[in-house]
Order: sequence, then structure tokens, then C-alpha cells
Amino acid sequence: LNFKFPQTWRTNIALDQRIGKWVGTAEFMYNRDINGIYYINANLTEANSAYTGPDQRPRWTSSAASRINPNIDNAIVMKNQNVGRSWNVAGSLERSFENGLFVKAAYSYGEAKNTVDPGSIAFGSWSNNAHSADPNNPGLGFSATSPGHRFFTALSYRRDFLSIGATTIAVFFEGITQGNTSYIFAADANGDGGSNDLIYVPRDQSEMRFQQYTSGGVTYTAEQQAAAWDAYIDQDPYLSKRRGQYAERGAVFLPMVWRADLSISQELGAMIGSKLSRAQVRIDVLNFTNLLNKNWGVGQRLVSNSPLTNPSVNGDGELQYRLRAINGELMNKTFEKTAGTFDVFRLQIGLRYMFN
Repeated sequence: LNFKFPQTWRTNIALDQRIGKWVGTAEFMYNRDINGIYYINANLTEANSAYTGPDQRPRWTSSAASRINPNIDNAIVMKNQNVGRSWNVAGSLERSFENGLFVKAAYSYGEAKNTVDPGSIAFGSWSNNAHSADPNNPGLGFSATSPGHRFFTALSYRRDFLSIGATTIAVFFEGITQGNTSYIFAADANGDGGSNDLIYVPRDQSEMRFQQYTSGGVTYTAEQQAAAWDAYIDQDPYLSKRRGQYAERGAVFLPMVWRADLSISQELGAMIGSKLSRAQVRIDVLNFTNLLNKNWGVGQRLVSNSPLTNPSVNGDGELQYRLRAINGELMNKTFEKTAGTFDVFRLQIGLRYMFN
């Protein structure tokens, strides 16, 4: 009832200015939800308990305790909020030289925040939305599309090296934030029915509640896990700044990746009878940086965004868990290199004929 069609206020301020022989551009964009969308589970009760200890998040002790009507699993309702917002600032500088050289450099940074990233299925949008307390009121967090940093430089040089036509050499160099994610438990930590609970980042080992477990024939004691988790937090650029607090939704930004593309094109012109025929041969080396060095132009991702597994309650009413082990070792690093199509160099050869 009273649900309103989504509306957004958009503001865009831009300035183009010639500075001698250079052209500069500055732009600021701001968006704010007037009637944004978020979801609630209308069949979810208030939490009937809470954990004790350092992590005192609300807790539902059973699936029956989490339902108003026990005959209904979930009743997801779309509602309106006006707290979502985003902004982006960008600037560029470019110049064309008389000798055929063109140069352009630009930088932008932006943030986008909302209470949920709506998807195609209402229940999935609600149940997968990371939070640390009330899933029906998750609070403002970074959107999955929050842009972060972007820098690029474009260089091109055109000259008639050969009598048959002009040659153009171009380089595009870019650094970009690859994305963002959240640190969550690997299972339902608060009993609300969704595996979407943001972790609590302990101040020190005294606030950790690990349980001993055996995996692959190896036993990991609580002390071993606490020491490993403490070291992991110290080396993590985000968690090391969040000690004593809950992790934030979408606030773990991946490291920037730097890549360059190289393009060489040669125009071919010849008179055939009384008509000029023109063609172009072009070679593109995508991720040219990786061709120069196998370690360049390669992205990174989190080894796992759910390092804490098997959440449960201990005898003192505290939230306990395990530290994830990978290949027989407790997690000890945040990032690992990716190995996708964009992480390796690629070669494209094209031929174009101009009809005119």
C-alpha cells in the first residue's frame, strides 16, 4: 500500500574551459532518492534474544521464533525510502598538437550508497542484503555499483611515415577500482533465515570466540585460529581500520588494476582507374601491460569474503565460529590474483575498406 514509483533527484554541474592550447573539463554529479526502493520481510518478528560478549547483535533462536505467522515462510514487501544517494567528481585535460600528437588525461572518483541493491527477485534482494542487526532496517551502505577511483591517459600520434597512407599509434592507459564486496559470515549467524550477516571485527584476541575443529585430517585449535585471525586483520587494509566495530556493507574495495592497450593502424590508399580506394589495417594489443610483464595488468579478488564459518552460540550465549582453512592452511591473506580474459594480453587484427 502507498508504494510510489521510484523517483531520483539528479544534479549535474559541468565546466569546459580553454586554458591556452589545452581544454579542461570539470564535472560534479549528485543523485538522491526521492522514492527509493527497499525490502522488508513482513513476516519477520522482532529478535527474541541477543548474543552476549563483544558481539551483541540481535538473535532469533529458532525459525519458529522468527515468524509472525508460522504457516508462512516469508512475506517480502517493497517499500520506499529516501536515503539512497550517490556523487561523482571528474576532471580532464586534453590537447591536440600540430605535429599529429593528441594527449588526454582524466580522473574521477565517486561513491554510491543505499540500503539495498534491488534485484530481479524480491526475496533474494532481502535475504542477500548484508547487515549487522535488523534485516528490515539494514542502514545505509555502499552500493554494489559504487564506482571508486578511475584514472586514464590517452595518447595518439598520426603521421605519414609511408607514402601509401597515414600511420596512427595510440596508447590507452587506465587504472580503475575493480569493485567492492562485504565481509560476512559463511552461514546464518543471527537466525533470521539469511546468510548475510556482517562480521564483527574484534579489538584483539580477547574478543575472539573460536571453536576447535578438524578438517582434512588437520585439527585447528581455538588458539591457532585466534592468532591467525589476528594476523589476518593486521594485514587487511580494511579490517585493520575497523577493530571494535562491525564491517560495513560493500565497504571492502578491491585494489586498483592498471592496464594499457596499444593500437597501431595503417591507412592504405591507391588510385584504381580514376577512383581512390582506401583501406585500413589495424592491430590492437589489449592489456599490452601483460605482454610486457606477466605480473602487470592482472586484477585481484578476495580469497574469500566469508573467512568466518559455522557460526553458533556457545554455553555463555556468545557467538562462536571457525576460521576458514584453504588447502590445509588457515586463511592468511586478503587478495589473490585473478585469471580471467582481461588479465592476459589479447591480440586483434582488423581490416577495413572505405567505400566512398
